[in-house]
Amino acid sequence: MRVKTAVKRLYIASAVCTFPHAISAQVSQQAPAVTVPASETPPDIIDDKSFEAQLPQVDEDPNAPLTSIETFMDQSAPAERATELPPVTPTPVDTELAQPLAPLEGFDVVPVTVAADAATDTPSSVRYSVAVEGFENTGLADEFKALSALEDGNGKADTAAMVQARAREDEALALRLLRSAGYYDGTALSSLEQSASADGGPANRALKAVVTVVPGRQYTLGEIVITAQPTTPPNLIRDNLPLKTGDPIETVRVEAAEANVSLTLPQNGYPFVKLGERDIVLDGVTLTGDYTLPVDTGPRSTFRTITTSGKQAFDAEHIGVIARFDQGDLYDSRKVDDLRRALVATSLFSSVSVEPVRTGQIAPDGTEYVDMQVEQDAGPARTLAGDAGYGTGQGFRAEASWTHRNLFPPEGALIGNVIAGTQEQGVSGTFRRSNAGRRDRTVQASVGINRQDYAAYEAFTATVAGSISRVSTPIFQKRWTWSYGFEILASNETTLNLDTGDSKRLTYFIGALPGQLGYDRSDDLLNPTKGFRVNLRISPEASLQGGVSPYARASLDVSGYYPVSDSLVIAGRTRVGTIAGAARDDIAPSRRLYAGGGGSVRGFGFQQLGPKDANNDPIGGRSVNEFALEARYRFGNFGIVPFVDAGQVYEGSTPSFSNIRFGAGIGGRFYTNFGPFRADIAMPLNRQPGESKVAIYIGIGQAF
Repeated sequence: MRVKTAVKRLYIASAVCTFPHAISAQVSQQAPAVTVPASETPPDIIDDKSFEAQLPQVDEDPNAPLTSIETFMDQSAPAERATELPPVTPTPVDTELAQPLAPLEGFDVVPVTVAADAATDTPSSVRYSVAVEGFENTGLADEFKALSALEDGNGKADTAAMVQARAREDEALALRLLRSAGYYDGTALSSLEQSASADGGPANRALKAVVTVVPGRQYTLGEIVITAQPTTPPNLIRDNLPLKTGDPIETVRVEAAEANVSLTLPQNGYPFVKLGERDIVLDGVTLTGDYTLPVDTGPRSTFRTITTSGKQAFDAEHIGVIARFDQGDLYDSRKVDDLRRALVATSLFSSVSVEPVRTGQIAPDGTEYVDMQVEQDAGPARTLAGDAGYGTGQGFRAEASWTHRNLFPPEGALIGNVIAGTQEQGVSGTFRRSNAGRRDRTVQASVGINRQDYAAYEAFTATVAGSISRVSTPIFQKRWTWSYGFEILASNETTLNLDTGDSKRLTYFIGALPGQLGYDRSDDLLNPTKGFRVNLRISPEASLQGGVSPYARASLDVSGYYPVSDSLVIAGRTRVGTIAGAARDDIAPSRRLYAGGGGSVRGFGFQQLGPKDANNDPIGGRSVNEFALEARYRFGNFGIVPFVDAGQVYEGSTPSFSNIRFGAGIGGRFYTNFGPFRADIAMPLNRQPGESKVAIYIGIGQAF
């Protein structure tokens, strides 16, 4: 922080006058001349005639050759020859030093060792304690301790000089902290004191480092002046500079206020604002500082066009589809940041930047047009991805996908997907266009073949589906999400006749119009720690199997997350589902409702809750309810999660909330940069015959 001390300097100058030696150089040119009387001439001063008589005679011919040194010495005065130096007595030579050096190859190098403590056989060191005085009423004690070199040394040093050096560093640190908090007259002094060793060692190895601080009085803001061009509205800068007369002159407070100006003005039409160097003039009498901030606002601007350059993934026209501003809108940096985030969310760039560019063109409202320059660096468009998991009753399941995200520009992706598992196998292909005609709208069409072999049913299914949706991504989590579309399925499945107990294979032809609406107020897509989510699904369907059986499937999921502390989150979930309009036996087994498993009620195998046949295999139902409660405790990159789940499936279309089954267990979490790795182990409470004693679930992401 640049601070002038013009007033204070006057007091410093007057104080200096008490030290004559310090100011003699300042007043010497103005002092009157002093004349010394002749009678007071010091006796050491001789006149010119006597001085010249003492000089050696010089030959008149300057080119004559010099006399020899012997002749010159003979011509010297006898008194001069009498002052000859006495003879020098030679110094005795150390016989060891006079010996020749040993050959290099025979020289024995013995390393220098530090004297060891006889009791511990460890190198001798200095132990010290630390005392800091004077920070009590400043609020700086904790910050000083966190940055202190003495505290960082943990009371140990190699030498006393090292302790002294650390004390000097802390002395300078104390002054910086004082001035950052407005204590410009503060002083700090460090010293070392001898003290008894804390561990009973020799007293000469125990020191006490003392840092004494005298803060003085805290300076406050006086007059606040802003020099800038007129703005719209007129007080835009002052209203967004949260400083007032009487506030302490604290560096953090001042810099935060200026940062708020730099942030707010671009949000209100000033993309090129620049803050100059602040000026604070301190008054040592009133303990105030007058604050002046120069601001160059630049022109008030509106959006015009989008231009782009670099290695392009798509053109400026499609960027305009993604942008949330139109030509003529007042410039707002939040909309620019939103465009940058949306471009990153496409996953098509190695790097991308969006910057305003002045045009010099004046809009009808008097503002200046700015163009948005998008610098693209397209990244690899192809991606291989995969995930795997295991669940009791569901077995091992692995899924891999290949994606070309921009095979049909702009943002037209082709996706191939393969599922390989102990009880499920499948292959599918999908065409997806993101930001199709408008921001966040995704159009998708897919075909797939799938086989599922579970205790509840075995099905071979061919599917053709399409949808239009607005969905969240890990980079761009959205509050509202929705989708609607169609599904056409042909499914050959085993089904059980409950009257005869016989099973047979039937082929179902199913048409569906699924829709979904979601509201998400959680803080993270894969690892939420606060907020809640609500998701409603409705799917009118018709099944053709000998006759047409229309029905509707619907479900409501609600989950919430409450942070008890930074390391503990309580999470809860409930789900209610129903099928109305058709008897259970008229609905294909793969379209019925089930519960149990890692994403449902843990402690039970996949789809194991609800009505069962004579072989104790699940047959599904027309209504379901589920509940879950977790305590997610995290320490570093790891966590433990005790949990209780509950739920049941019913034959009727309305859940009766009776005969609820419970499962309990504990899970482990390993947190990565893309989401937590999850491993849960649970057991059913009041276990029934045929149910597993223990169920295990492994996957990526939280259970809900």
